[in-house]
Amino acid sequence: MPIRNSSSDTSSPSLVAPFLPSSIPQPAPMASSDGAGDGIPGKVVDSGERRLLELGYKQELRREMTLFKTLAISFSTMTLFTGITPLFGQSFAYTGPAGVVWGWVITTFFVWFVGLAMSEICSSFPTTGSLYFWAAHLAGPKWGPFASWCCAWLETIGLIAGVGTQAYAGSQVLQNIILLSTGTNKHGGYFAPKGVFLAMYLGLTFIWAILNTFALDVIAIIDILSIWWQVIGGAVIVILLPLVAPTTQSASYVFSEIHMSPNITGIRSKPYALILSLLVSQYSLYGYDAAAHLTEETKGADKNGPIAILSSIGIISVFGWAYILALTFSIQVLWFYFFVAQCFSVLIE
Repeated sequence: MPIRNSSSDTSSPSLVAPFLPSSIPQPAPMASSDGAGDGIPGKVVDSGERRLLELGYKQELRREMTLFKTLAISFSTMTLFTGITPLFGQSFAYTGPAGVVWGWVITTFFVWFVGLAMSEICSSFPTTGSLYFWAAHLAGPKWGPFASWCCAWLETIGLIAGVGTQAYAGSQVLQNIILLSTGTNKHGGYFAPKGVFLAMYLGLTFIWAILNTFALDVIAIIDILSIWWQVIGGAVIVILLPLVAPTTQSASYVFSEIHMSPNITGIRSKPYALILSLLVSQYSLYGYDAAAHLTEETKGADKNGPIAILSSIGIISVFGWAYILALTFSIQVLWFYFFVAQCFSVLIE
């Protein structure tokens, strides 16, 4: 059944009308966001709120988020540099440059399908419950509760794992910054041991917990700074890295070279290694559903929510591939990436 997203057609029930309690009345037509329409004279209703009224859903939260603020939070939730940077060496060890470069393209291709579907549903169901609410209503009255229960638990597990891996990746970045700042591994640099690494991990988690107690508009400001920092800083890195590199790899090496390192990864099956090399891309291309969670607090959420989702995927897709290409073209010593992969293996033992 196609999803209805037209607020002007009130002659037919919306998709979720059969699933709503019969005691909930169908709302009367409301004025459009520009004040025009056949609704209550002089009443201006946000298009997202009007859509909620059509669903029999009462607006509870204040709509303070603009499109750019929602985009900033969605973009910052996705792991561009904190995802690619710590996992590049590990993925490189599985299949070499071609697996990492084309793995990003393949993963991005399928992520766009998920993002388009999510945007379409978000446009019709701009509720704060997002995926939980969608699953409950789209699955129908029989399977809705079970689908919603599964969705809620999967999302909870995913969020716990996501926060944990972000803290782990952030600790790895700090560990490498300290190592490079104190002389590198070849010149007596300080490589943080497990105890210090754990302290950094717990410290980052604690800082994030404190930040999430702030008001949403404060978090939005932090994420706005984050998106500009990543876009501008990322552009500088992508442009300058190949320019300052003493030598650069050939295009044939970057786009077609596949080699495995079974002594490091323990993987001797090429198909399995290719699948594992996609992990860096899969890990980095998630989190765009953050915009869906904010729709009840976003102005014009039935339009701005989907725009934020697709814009986040688009920006990350382009910048992520450009960053991977810059890293791969600028490789100088291959054993360094194997060293990073070995460090990763030691840390998780």
